[in-house]
Amino acid sequence: MEQKTILVVDDSEEIRDALSEYLSRSGFNVITASDGDEMWQHFNHQEPHLIVLDIMLPGDDGLTLCSKIRLKSHVPIIMLTAVCDEVDRVAGLEIGADDYITKTFSPRELLARIKALLRRSQFSNNTPFNRRIGFLNWTFDTVKRQLIHDSGDVAQLSGADFSLLSLLLQHPNKVFSRDEIAQCVWGRDVEPMERGIDVQMSRLRKHLHDDSRSIIITVRNKGYMLAVDSIYEA
Repeated sequence: MEQKTILVVDDSEEIRDALSEYLSRSGFNVITASDGDEMWQHFNHQEPHLIVLDIMLPGDDGLTLCSKIRLKSHVPIIMLTAVCDEVDRVAGLEIGADDYITKTFSPRELLARIKALLRRSQFSNNTPFNRRIGFLNWTFDTVKRQLIHDSGDVAQLSGADFSLLSLLLQHPNKVFSRDEIAQCVWGRDVEPMERGIDVQMSRLRKHLHDDSRSIIITVRNKGYMLAVDSIYEA
């Protein structure tokens, strides 16, 4: 089995060393970077299987780096955020991060998040769909991970976007709870008062130009569903 490479980007040497030791003992190949410049050196040499990315970095911060990574890669990204800063957590998801964890985390908790996202990533790469799926005024290209409108507009989907749309298209008109969606997108349940799934759904709605919320419907106290009459091979 291929050894997975994790890139840890944090300006704290203590955190880098601790995570490198723990994740290495857990069977991963770990490389570390203290800032964006060092991160890009590693990334351009060999793209990792997953990135753990601190938001507070010298030079380009983690949000800026996440946005730039998403222009060229679907690699899963876990953001490290401050304990109380929900704004950063939401912002990370909005620009394409796959999950987040606060800096009070235990290495064991981070390991569980990493394994969950790698499993989800493997699932996404083996989606049972045909290459191009048509619905409403859209074509979903499952190889290029693009959402293409009949007008020619193209949206590139992150790993979380891709997993979420895949789930909804495999089960149109079915209501999914937030926990069911979280298991698909993050590989874990939603934590109490967590807004992440709502943020992910809002992001997907923007891709679908779903301003009236007539495509993805919120079912009160139950969850979300994709309202589509037909799905076909495009």
